[in-house]
Amino acid sequence: MGGGKGGSDFDPKGRSDNEIRRFCYSFMRELSRHIGPNTDVPAGDIGVGGREVAYMFGAYKQIRNEWSGILTGKGYDFGGSKIRPEATGFGLVYYVQHMLKAAGGEDFNGKTVAISGAGNVAQYAALKVIELGGTVVSLSDSKGALVATGAEGISPETIAKIGELKLKFGYLADLATPAGFKYVPGARPWTHFKQLDIALPCATQNEVSKDEAEALVAAGVKYVAEGSNMGCTKEAIDVFEGARAAGFVGGKAPVWYAPGKASNCGGVAVSGLEMAQNSARLQWAEEEVDGKLADIMKNCYNTCYNTAKQFAKEGELPSLVQGANIAGFLKVVDAAKVQGDWW
Repeated sequence: MGGGKGGSDFDPKGRSDNEIRRFCYSFMRELSRHIGPNTDVPAGDIGVGGREVAYMFGAYKQIRNEWSGILTGKGYDFGGSKIRPEATGFGLVYYVQHMLKAAGGEDFNGKTVAISGAGNVAQYAALKVIELGGTVVSLSDSKGALVATGAEGISPETIAKIGELKLKFGYLADLATPAGFKYVPGARPWTHFKQLDIALPCATQNEVSKDEAEALVAAGVKYVAEGSNMGCTKEAIDVFEGARAAGFVGGKAPVWYAPGKASNCGGVAVSGLEMAQNSARLQWAEEEVDGKLADIMKNCYNTCYNTAKQFAKEGELPSLVQGANIAGFLKVVDAAKVQGDWW
């Protein structure tokens, strides 16, 4: 599937649809030389959603005079997959479900969940948490955070309004603050709770610092899983891993942390499913794609957990960081060895 990352210094905020379209076509004139269904297959990320993918897909067809599954996250009517926009957020919650079950035989029902971000990952993670009985007590963007002031969580209706706002590159500050919440300018949500069960960073890299990690541990957080890439700083991870290894300290339960390389792989997973559908010239129903996503996240969790158990000390929760790192490394090394390119 390729492992490339890239981007540009074009800021789409405040631009017209036509300006964005012209940029996407210009960008693809060069990008089309370097991608292909059997080379690298790009997908959307920060600032790149369904509109931008559609423009770039149209540009590729025009430049190369062929239909090819060279981008994922396409519209369903021209080769996209069901639940691709939802996949990273849904997959994150499916992964955490297995953490909850393994650590204490629990589920999301009755849990308070702080989520950062307000894009696709955060929105769909929040909707899935609500569906499973949890209470979402925060969302955020680069200008500030919505934080619950009481026991009531954010509603699906408010999340829908945020989705409409974000399509226009708006900010949470432009939204009428929902009842039971406060808007905190320039803040991230992590230090605003006295009691919390689960934290899901879903915004961008390095969004949880050491001090914020300590605040989450003090608030009683038991589970942290990244919906963003590298959401926690190394210092924050050390705090969570220390709280995991220490077990029950000062009446607080151990903290279990899942790194984004595992817990947020649902988006890439459904990109793979989209590529499979494109290759077969098929489109699967939503239930089939969702079922395959749930199985992939279960297998990913089991790989991390079972690998981590081999290195865990007796009586402590296995380190999912260690499990993900070791399992990923061994997969690459073993493949390289048998292909003869490891030396």
